[in-house]
Amino acid sequence: MSDESAKSSGAAKAVRSRFSEVQSAARFTVKLPIHIKSQTGESDTETENISANGVLFHHDIDMPVGSRVDFTISLPAEVVGATADVKVQCHGRVVRSNQEGGRRGVGVVIDEYSFERR
Repeated sequence: MSDESAKSSGAAKAVRSRFSEVQSAARFTVKLPIHIKSQTGESDTETENISANGVLFHHDIDMPVGSRVDFTISLPAEVVGATADVKVQCHGRVVRSNQEGGRRGVGVVIDEYSFERR
């Protein structure tokens, strides 16, 4: 195996390993409003599922794997026991994007998050 092949193979293993790590967190099927800002523009949709590491949502626009995305998840006031919805500001990157029944399923790993204070 050439040095170049070994480097390429090592990089692929690292990506697969990181993806497996992201996938290993418990997922919860929760439909929450989400506002997305990416290189393709801004839009609103809802989460399909969410975990400690990331979120899956359906989107009509292609979002390339590796692209950066900022998004805000709204937690309903009545669910979190607050007087107003709680907003979670997140920064992440697309780790999965595939066509599902006419819409695109987009998996995003959360790199950073903060709660919006009112």
